Amino acid sequence: MSQPLVSIIMGSDSDWEVMQQAAIVLQQFAIPFEADIVSAHRTPEKMFAYAQTAHQRGIKVIIAGAGGAAHLPGMVAAISPLPVIGVPVKSTQSLDGWDSVLSILQMPSGVPVATVALNNARNAGILAAQILGCNDQEILQKVQQYKERLSNEVIQKAQQFQQKFTSR
Repeated sequence: MSQPLVSIIMGSDSDWEVMQQAAIVLQQFAIPFEADIVSAHRTPEKMFAYAQTAHQRGIKVIIAGAGGAAHLPGMVAAISPLPVIGVPVKSTQSLDGWDSVLSILQMPSGVPVATVALNNARNAGILAAQILGCNDQEILQKVQQYKERLSNEVIQKAQQFQQKFTSR
């Protein structure tokens, strides 16, 4: 595997069920990535070291998922110069996921975190590909092809729907 361009991190191994969707998307786009557990609360030294050095290791985008208080994306964004995409994860102790969403979404001025919908790591993977596509024509072309496939799928489904439910 070549040098990872994207890093997927999460606060707990229980977050992998959600976060693996980002990994699947990155694999589909043939974007090399790494994945690790980095807890803002239980391993703060690891989180600091990770956030301070990710760009030096060639990482271009960080996808950080967390549930509950969900400090991981924001803390990493505060330390790292890289773009961070936050994935709010609905945990077992969650307040319907709103605690995670608001913790990641409501960042103070100067510390941005791009935030996707609750449990939507798939969109985080796509957004990471779009960010990388700004400077990589091959990835940009894959993103364009992906969006064309999405459009074609909807057009096909609309035609099938119309044939099934339109009276003549």
